[in-house]
Amino acid sequence: MHPIVINAHLVCIFTAIYDKLIVLFLQVKYYIIYTMKDNKTITIPITGMTCAVCAQAVEKAIKKHAGVGRAAVNFAAEKAVFTMDGTTGDGSPDINSIVEAIREEGYGVMASKVELRISEMSCAACVSAVEGAIRSISGVIAATVNLATERARVEYIPTITSVDEIIRAVTVSGYKAETLDDDVKDTEKVEREKQYTSLKITLWASAVISTIIMAASMVKLPVLSSPYVLFALAAPVQFISGMRFYRAALSALRHLSANMNTLIVVGTSAAFFYSAFVVFFPLNLHRHGMEPHLYFDTSAVIITLILFGRTLEMRAKGQTSEAIKRLIGLQAKTAAVLRDNVETAIPIGEVAEGDIVVVRPGERIPVDGTLIEGASSVDASAITGESLPVDKSKGDIVYGGTVNLYGAFKMAASRIGKASMLGSIIRLIEEAQATKAPIQRLADKVASVFVPAVIVIAAVTFILWFFLGPSPSFNRAMMSFIAVLIIACPCALGLATPTAVMVGTGMGAERGILIKGADALETAHKIQVIAMDKTGTLTEGKPFLTGIEALRSGFTVGDALRTAASAEKYSEHPIARAIVAKAMADNMELFDLDSFVSITGGGVKGTHKGSDIMIGSARLLINEGIDVTVNDEARTTVYLAIDNDVKAVFSISDTIKKTSKDAVTKLRAMGIETIMLTGDDRRTAEAIAREAGIGKFYAELLPNEKLDIIRAIKKENKIVAMVGDGINDAPALAEADAGIALGTGVDIAIEAADITLIKGDLMSVADAISLSRLTIRTIKQNLFWAFFYNIVGIPIAAGVLTLFGGPSLNPMIASFAMAFSSVSVVSNSLRLKRKRL
Repeated sequence: MHPIVINAHLVCIFTAIYDKLIVLFLQVKYYIIYTMKDNKTITIPITGMTCAVCAQAVEKAIKKHAGVGRAAVNFAAEKAVFTMDGTTGDGSPDINSIVEAIREEGYGVMASKVELRISEMSCAACVSAVEGAIRSISGVIAATVNLATERARVEYIPTITSVDEIIRAVTVSGYKAETLDDDVKDTEKVEREKQYTSLKITLWASAVISTIIMAASMVKLPVLSSPYVLFALAAPVQFISGMRFYRAALSALRHLSANMNTLIVVGTSAAFFYSAFVVFFPLNLHRHGMEPHLYFDTSAVIITLILFGRTLEMRAKGQTSEAIKRLIGLQAKTAAVLRDNVETAIPIGEVAEGDIVVVRPGERIPVDGTLIEGASSVDASAITGESLPVDKSKGDIVYGGTVNLYGAFKMAASRIGKASMLGSIIRLIEEAQATKAPIQRLADKVASVFVPAVIVIAAVTFILWFFLGPSPSFNRAMMSFIAVLIIACPCALGLATPTAVMVGTGMGAERGILIKGADALETAHKIQVIAMDKTGTLTEGKPFLTGIEALRSGFTVGDALRTAASAEKYSEHPIARAIVAKAMADNMELFDLDSFVSITGGGVKGTHKGSDIMIGSARLLINEGIDVTVNDEARTTVYLAIDNDVKAVFSISDTIKKTSKDAVTKLRAMGIETIMLTGDDRRTAEAIAREAGIGKFYAELLPNEKLDIIRAIKKENKIVAMVGDGINDAPALAEADAGIALGTGVDIAIEAADITLIKGDLMSVADAISLSRLTIRTIKQNLFWAFFYNIVGIPIAAGVLTLFGGPSLNPMIASFAMAFSSVSVVSNSLRLKRKRL
């Protein structure tokens, strides 16, 4: 055999052996890590790695973290495996700091999100307990619990924990949790109605018995006024109607915590058990010189009034989410689908992408899709907020949930269920309502220590009145003790922010304003500067070709249009579409390029039969070393160059939207500065800015330059919002304090934004800011009254007024005040619905 062939075989053999050794080494390495029993082994899926160097960078980031033993990152499997030697203070591995270290390195951690329905929560302390239980699970990155919606949003690493573990942790903490149905439907309606009905039945039973006890305690009635009969009547109210309070309080006690139910249980139990002692052992009190007194009416009426407050609160909280219910109600139940040329009515859930759907006049459009036959006018007011019908013809997009007014048409289904526009809106609102506004942090901090503080105050109140108060001191001490416990209301603190956020985001959705989170809602009210894109934002975004000038002899206007359109047909830019549309209207036959490159913010270039073709802005051609004479007219110009020689100039015009000038005027009246950012030439930008009433503008910008301007404004300590609709706006939208995308724009811009305006109307920007200001004002009012109520109410309940000759507070009145405080906060949030933006 030839030596070269032998050498080649040897190389192959040694290479194969080397590969086997590497594989064996890796297997041994992972075997050692996975089989370690003395330390906790963690596996985290990593995203964003593109090579072995990336894997090394992630591995180093993990190893730098205190508490990590051995670590290995598998690039092929895209997973990091490491052992935890150290722990956090509570004895659980500190996973979150490792996740943060990986993200700071520029890579991602693949996490899953789940939304759970949490039941049996009654106050802000319950929220803290549930959040604490979920966050204590190793592998949970973030958890947010909302009292008003009774939902928890959890972000977790699926390789470390699972949904079942999260639910188990919530259950152990004394609450109930279940996953939400993935379909776009009101999965909670039946359950909430059952809870409301059950609560009303309990309330009515408790109210009837409490009325009898109250009457028998105030007036001597035969048989009913007997202490033993009063005990028998009060016991069911205390332990059947009030069992929900006992159950929640005992659950909290098992975890060494306390909540509003603890206050109710301690207060009413003190009244009930003292009265029971008086009934069965009256002589013991006489022996110690104490006057026996029954408080069955106090314990029973307190429980009844609190149940009454809960009933009103549940009803009011249900009204805060009416916007979602209305949107869910927009869904059609069935769709007429053509299958094998036969029209069949099928449930909406069975419609598949690509199905041909028949829609008749007056029917609700079942799914998103594109018209393929017929024409009509569509009422889209429920989704976009537009009051006037919109004409639709072949090729136009229609959305599920809107109403077909006049003509019949056929459409090809494109997006179904949660992927539809309606489904996306519902999901965005639900996600926004589940988030917490930064303004809520103070309330959360207070709520975490509120109940223990109230118990201490109540105990001190009892001691002071018992030892220092006038005779009968025990009765006065007992009444003040109960009053302090009952009047305190952390519930109002917990409801102050989320209820207002729910109403605010719901109002926005009804007007075509989708706010992605409570933080965005809060930021919007502080906006000082609004930077807005020109094309598609201030203007219609549908430029049309107004002129072509051929610059070289032998190269006609027709040649210029055919060449430019052949290059631009590969681009999605509005200017490119305008040029192609003109060529199509002239029935020109376009040719294919041999190569094509799109240059963001500049234009396109390619080759055809050995010639280099470039079409784009003057800036693009100048950067390519091509001599260009820039026009001095207020219009957009596009230059066509072939083999570095400018052959033609195209004039493009765009019209300003009808509402843009009014929107700018309104924003200025609100004290907000407006500026325009555009990639267009200076003269065109100046003309549009002047027409819109904008005094400051920046022209000929690349996407990164828009980003730099946003950063410069932020360095001036101004809160800035960016309004845009294109791919080139996405970086600036993400960088701004508040990114506002037009729903008529591309998905990447909408994804990068904090607020999406479905209508694509700039007047909605002013409406969004007005909505934010109203919502934040309502939140501040709620927080003020929640704090004010407790700050004033607790001292009054403790008997401060009696020191100055005033009356003492009856615990029954305290219970009514406590119930009223929660209802008043929710009712104040509901007042938002009647506000005009």
